Amino acid sequence: MSVRDDQLDTLKVGGKDYDFYRIADLPGIDHLPYSLKVLVENLVRNIDGANITDDHVKALLDWDPAAQPSHEIQFTPSRVVMQDFTGVPCIVDLATMRDAVKELGGDPEVINPQVQSDMVIDHSVQIDKYGVADAVEQNMDIEYQRNGERYQFLRWGQQAFRNFRVVPPGTGIIHQVNIEYLAKVVMTKAGERGRDLAYLDSCVGTDSHTTTVNGLGVLGWGVGGIEAEAAMLGQPISMLVPRVVGFKLTGSIPEGVTATDVVLTITDMLRQHGVVGKFVEFYGEGIASVPLANRATIGNMGPEFGSTCGIFPIDNVTLDYLRLTGRSEEQIALVEAYAKANKLWGDTTDPDYVEPQYSEYLELDLGTVVPSIAGPKRPQDRIRLSESKEKFEATLPAYETDKTVQDPIAISTEFRGDFDIKNGDVAIASITSCTNTSNPSVMIAAGLIARNAHAKGLKPKPWVKTSLAPGSQVVADYLKAAGLQDDLDALGYQLVGFGCATCIGNSGPLNPELEQAVRDNDIVAASVLSGNRNFEARIHASIKTNFLMSPPLVVAFALAGRVDIDFQTEPLGTDRSGNPVFLKDIWPSSGEIAEAVAKSRNPEAYRELYTITPDRNPRWAAVYAPEGSVFQWNEQSTYIQDPPFF
Repeated sequence: MSVRDDQLDTLKVGGKDYDFYRIADLPGIDHLPYSLKVLVENLVRNIDGANITDDHVKALLDWDPAAQPSHEIQFTPSRVVMQDFTGVPCIVDLATMRDAVKELGGDPEVINPQVQSDMVIDHSVQIDKYGVADAVEQNMDIEYQRNGERYQFLRWGQQAFRNFRVVPPGTGIIHQVNIEYLAKVVMTKAGERGRDLAYLDSCVGTDSHTTTVNGLGVLGWGVGGIEAEAAMLGQPISMLVPRVVGFKLTGSIPEGVTATDVVLTITDMLRQHGVVGKFVEFYGEGIASVPLANRATIGNMGPEFGSTCGIFPIDNVTLDYLRLTGRSEEQIALVEAYAKANKLWGDTTDPDYVEPQYSEYLELDLGTVVPSIAGPKRPQDRIRLSESKEKFEATLPAYETDKTVQDPIAISTEFRGDFDIKNGDVAIASITSCTNTSNPSVMIAAGLIARNAHAKGLKPKPWVKTSLAPGSQVVADYLKAAGLQDDLDALGYQLVGFGCATCIGNSGPLNPELEQAVRDNDIVAASVLSGNRNFEARIHASIKTNFLMSPPLVVAFALAGRVDIDFQTEPLGTDRSGNPVFLKDIWPSSGEIAEAVAKSRNPEAYRELYTITPDRNPRWAAVYAPEGSVFQWNEQSTYIQDPPFF
């Protein structure tokens, strides 16, 4: 008998029996961090006597927090998530494998992903149109025109393969779709004893920010295409048992500080500490006060602080989020029962809670966090907002050349009229990316800033390209429910699409006259965005400095029109009576934000959004989809070609 056979047990939930592998009574399990318990369950469930053996389980249970990684284990993800750029090669390879099987006289339909595999089409939308009422419709029309061949291929794959789903364009960003819809926390499948087997959700993804799902207690991270494809085919991923950094959170976020400020602070701390190749796990009494959206925002930045994952355990916050996002009560009850039965419950007030041991320790009192931005070229280069002007001025000479003109350059445009452009001016101010748009507190805060600014007659400066690209349509739903979208529209923050957009460089073209002036005069312009990456030339080829920040600060910098501003002493502009308006005059209180969030969230909106049917996705339904079990390759194509592997 192996450990796998010994640990198979029954879990009763709401009158229904599930099979599950009990790890709670394995010797040594109590001291393990949550993330390593997840790996224990994964190993026990997948023991096959060859790739995974009892010895692998024992090595993990005997984990020494002080030891350097040396024991190799196999991790078998429960599912795979892909975005449309990096995921297409995986489906191309499956298609050519079917061709090979057919040529050998076999049934091509035997080739399928062996685990649930989902592709979210989110990396294709570009901000060509902005500042107009129908920007989102125009940008989606252009998106479908640009990507027609790829979308036809994926529509074929959608109907050809089992265990493969496609989330159509315009639904949302892969990581937000993952936490709002795809992630189950605890999954089920047909078991060997005539009833469903309950097991832990885990995943790998073809996008580095797959770690967003760590906020839900789901272990997962980004991998390369070959690893993702192997996982799709049921192959485990070899890894060394890692060191685990315990990051203790205490206190609560003070007035005027956002989740983004917390994330940038944590990123700064972990980069300085050094966590490459390690797991980071958040724990302590303070995590109970960290909303799930904030947890996801923190987990999302795992690649920026350098760890393999940045995970939170399952607790009541997890259950509340599952309920908020429209998951069934049956699923929520299963998650709770499973986590408690397997010592995965992270509530520190529970009498059975045992604080894990960690290899290394860090601690942050959330009450010490201050408003921050990061830049001009790396996400870990945190700057206190109060010091942002002097930091930019100190950095500016590094970006200037012999051609850089110091005096303002006059520009005449058809779209925005006449204005001057100079070093430090904001050319792009974009609310975008999975880092923040999964978080209603900062999105609502941006809407309230817009409302207050609009009431005083403030507008972004004419040289600023503004855009609002939320992580899912649910964001648009709650901004509208809160009565804030009209105010955002008034400031040029009309919806432009639901996808990664600016954060991956799909910021679209600048005003041609402005871009020409920037290029001709080597002007050191800036972008500000609520994203997670700001490397040089990533956001736009003509913009040299890029700064990460919360959505409300994106709006504030758009109003100011420049990054070389001291918000404490310099106004954003003047109101209709000519009086100066400072940032503190329009910044909403934590109470206002919380009240607006509470009033605008609706579980039914999530259920409706993720009812993916042709009538809700007419553009996708209208894409021509070749039929059949094998793909009809276009020999003239320069994009999707039959690989010569076989």
